[in-house]
Amino acid sequence: MTVPPTQPPSGVPAEPRPGAVVPAQSLSELLGIATEALGIARRIIRSRLPGAIRAKGDRDIVTDVDLAVEEAVRGFLSRETPHIGFLGEEHGRVGPDGDAPWWTLDPVDGTSNLSRGIPLCGVSLALVSGGNAVLAAIDLPFLEVGYTAAAGQGAYLDGERIHVAETREPSDAVVSIGDFAVGPGAEHNNRVRLNLLAALGARVHRVRMLGSAAIDLAWVAQGKLDASIILSNLPWDTMAGVLLVREAGGAVLDRDGSDHTVGSAVTVAVCPGLREHIMATLADAYAKAQD
Repeated sequence: MTVPPTQPPSGVPAEPRPGAVVPAQSLSELLGIATEALGIARRIIRSRLPGAIRAKGDRDIVTDVDLAVEEAVRGFLSRETPHIGFLGEEHGRVGPDGDAPWWTLDPVDGTSNLSRGIPLCGVSLALVSGGNAVLAAIDLPFLEVGYTAAAGQGAYLDGERIHVAETREPSDAVVSIGDFAVGPGAEHNNRVRLNLLAALGARVHRVRMLGSAAIDLAWVAQGKLDASIILSNLPWDTMAGVLLVREAGGAVLDRDGSDHTVGSAVTVAVCPGLREHIMATLADAYAKAQD
């Protein structure tokens, strides 16, 4: 998972569209296609160790597994859904543009974990339309579980309905924070993270940094985590997990408390009972970083 630039990546709408465009195929058909795509990804990831590892930025890496998964999934989706565009973390955008729906894929969310043999990584695939995800699939290949959601149809773990936690007291909450920032602006951005760690560490039950936005968001949807604060918003990292959390009954918000969209600055997922506390803590962390 990488820290975003100040502008959305090439090919990503800077602002959400006013309304979703309905895909030619039904969401149930597309969900089946997405699930099959992630099955392909799981087989690749579990069949080989990362070989070639190269830097692609300040303390950011890509492996041959990332590339193989993205190429295989992109090829599969281009055959099954040629009318739908595709945005991948490693190779950018291809296919139809404009108001048409588009897939976004993180082939390995948690590449640093994967490269060290840490099993906390996932494949994240979402179908985006009108600025929001309308379909989501996340696979955790080494934990052998898969999450799915379609707009208005709930969130599921291997076919079983899941829901966010009912936690209301900060002292009972387990909260994850996204990775520390790297690259330009990292010093300021990390002051916010350090402020968050201090504030949350003094109030909540535990703070976690898992190294994968896909896992952070899927586990909020499942109720394993009570909130996740990711101070970035790249669509391949977040859009699938955002829909999962919403369909599981949680809120996903931007820094200012507005509903999260593909154009948001940050990604805050939280169960309803902690929404006010988490957003107040985040606002305070930003305010202190300006001092």
